Amino acid sequence: MNDRFARDGFLVIPNFKCADEIAALRERAAAIVDAFDPAEPAAVFTTRDEAKTKSDAYFLTSGDKVRCFFEEEAFDASGALRQPKELSINKIGHAMHDLDPVFERFSRDSRLDELVRELGVAEPRVYQSMYIFKQPRIGGEARWHQDATYFDTDPVTVTTLWFALERADRTNGCLWVQRGGHRTPLRERFVTDAAGSRLDRIDATPWPSEDSAEPVEVEAGTLVVLHGLLPHYSAPNRSAASRHAYTLHVVDARARYSPANWLQRGAALPARGFV
Repeated sequence: MNDRFARDGFLVIPNFKCADEIAALRERAAAIVDAFDPAEPAAVFTTRDEAKTKSDAYFLTSGDKVRCFFEEEAFDASGALRQPKELSINKIGHAMHDLDPVFERFSRDSRLDELVRELGVAEPRVYQSMYIFKQPRIGGEARWHQDATYFDTDPVTVTTLWFALERADRTNGCLWVQRGGHRTPLRERFVTDAAGSRLDRIDATPWPSEDSAEPVEVEAGTLVVLHGLLPHYSAPNRSAASRHAYTLHVVDARARYSPANWLQRGAALPARGFV
């Protein structure tokens, strides 16, 4: 497994989570959205205009909270939702694994601890969780990116655990990867400092071409593991089917975690491991 990960930059592990675990997570996510008041200040999440999205205080202060973010196309020209609230949320983030018992049970899995240690993360710390809806017809694009852009450590250690909660295929916005692309440089770094937040281009290496992009089509229950430098993206979802997924971002506590990363954990809610 470690050899495949080192060669390809990603792993696909079918049947990692069972139907009951998936159902519990989906039911809890639906309850969080149901309780969410769309009238309260809320960010629209998009990767096409990240400078705008990531500068929003609602986003930048969500690292130790549970918040809902709307799809970019959820609103009409007048600012009204085009469809019901439960079909308008892009994602929930970013500390459900620490703050919500259902998400914590799903996330604190000793098998995940064994897996990431085998892949070289000796002292795993889970910094972020996201429940991604990829809503029917308006599910937003996630442009080409590398997760180390947002979780800068020295050396690079961020590892992404992506759980399919529904079938993901080319029709509803599955992941696309560049096999072996984790051996390319980090292209961008998202920085937050006294001057604000910004996405800095740090290497001119182009993003992968369409010819080198490979779809990762998987069934519900599959775990996809991504190296922090692996370029990946997902297309918009224009189908009638959603593509729910849950992700965790893990770093090694032995590495230096950049103070310029947008997501910081204080003493009140420190990042913890899986067990």
